Amino acid sequence: MLQSAVENLRKSIRGGVLCAGQDGFDVARTVPNAMIDRRPAVIVRCAGAADVIACVRFAREHDLLVSIRGGGHSIAGKAVCDDGLMIDLSCMKGIHVDPRRRTVRAEPGLTLGEFDHETQAFGLAAPLGMVSKTGIAGLTLGGGFGHLAGKYGLACDNVIAVDVVTADGRLLTANASENEDLFWGVRGGGGNFGVVTSFEYLLHEVGPVLGGAVFYPVAKANDVLRFYRGFADACPDELTTQAGSMTTPDGVPVFFVGGCYSGALSAGAQALEPLRTFGSPVADIFSAMSYLQIQGMFDPFFPPGRHTYVKANFIDNLSGDAVETLAKYAGTSPSRYSFGPNLEHWHGAATRVGATDTAFPHRQYSYNFSVWSNWVDSAESEKNIQWSRECWDAMRPFMGSGSYVNYLEDEGDPMARAAYGPNYNRLVALKNKYDPTNFFRMNHNVKPGQAERAETGT
Repeated sequence: MLQSAVENLRKSIRGGVLCAGQDGFDVARTVPNAMIDRRPAVIVRCAGAADVIACVRFAREHDLLVSIRGGGHSIAGKAVCDDGLMIDLSCMKGIHVDPRRRTVRAEPGLTLGEFDHETQAFGLAAPLGMVSKTGIAGLTLGGGFGHLAGKYGLACDNVIAVDVVTADGRLLTANASENEDLFWGVRGGGGNFGVVTSFEYLLHEVGPVLGGAVFYPVAKANDVLRFYRGFADACPDELTTQAGSMTTPDGVPVFFVGGCYSGALSAGAQALEPLRTFGSPVADIFSAMSYLQIQGMFDPFFPPGRHTYVKANFIDNLSGDAVETLAKYAGTSPSRYSFGPNLEHWHGAATRVGATDTAFPHRQYSYNFSVWSNWVDSAESEKNIQWSRECWDAMRPFMGSGSYVNYLEDEGDPMARAAYGPNYNRLVALKNKYDPTNFFRMNHNVKPGQAERAETGT
């Protein structure tokens, strides 16, 4: 019976419909994280909003679980479901830049690199992530930290309108004056309230940047972290930085401090001088480069097809004990492809937005801690996952009560609640209004129902 219904669906949409055994099905269900191996009953490669509406109505009629794929980069694999309908937005790559208004309308199948290619033609950019192969949609809906966060905020802070297909099959526009509650919720609430078929962002002038990293022997991690703590505290908004442990392509464990300065290059050179003259680095690759170059700098380290497991949490402060713990685990990952432990410095514009101004609440922390484990052979999964958890457990005493939702594994309700912090109850109310049956639940889920007593803050 479902097969007959699928044939009718196929006739009603512009995009493609794939089922198991058909050419392209296995490619379409494959996401970058090799740990995810799920098989939907149906994959619809949508060509536009009308196709998305048809998918939602079809799934409702046939009581199918729905997952939504933009770029497919959900660490937890939320883009793909078993035995349900995968709404694949990856073919929806329309984009229109308005250089006069400094805005852009973009469809959810775009990657950061594709988006940046269009906006940089006009010397403009929106603050998105740090790996050009990442999809814009999931990144933005979960907050969106990137190289411009200190100067221009998170991706969600620069969204000025969205079009959303809701659980009842309606297409709604949400902005500051229309469906304002939904507009608030999609800026940090993930895919809980519908399928976003179009984003409108503010753009900013972004020319050449100073980007790169300084690398030190991993044995110097403790010293570098103590220096980095003071250096990060003094960073201007234009300089967004990270620090962490990695292995070079030739197999040498190092500890690095990387960053991007978006502003006058002479001022950037002054801001970076303390870092570039500290200690005895093994390499310094900071240089002037285009914004497209800095956005693609990390791409070679995150190729699709590797197994990936991530543990992350905001930390209250970079205390001496926290430094000791981070340094202890630097260079100890069982995989040469892993990054971690790592720190992202959150400051400037990203932290000046009120905790309840958008659904993304975590505006008061200075550092986001993560362990980003990558490996090739599935036989090595257990030891890599165990190491990640051990490192994360060791950092527990220094953690705040919230996590960055874009870095969450499939860890269940308590972590989802913490990710949404003090905004969770308001998100429950939105869920009750826009998705009372929890139709959209392949996400870090906000469940409809009665609002709960706050268990976690920020």
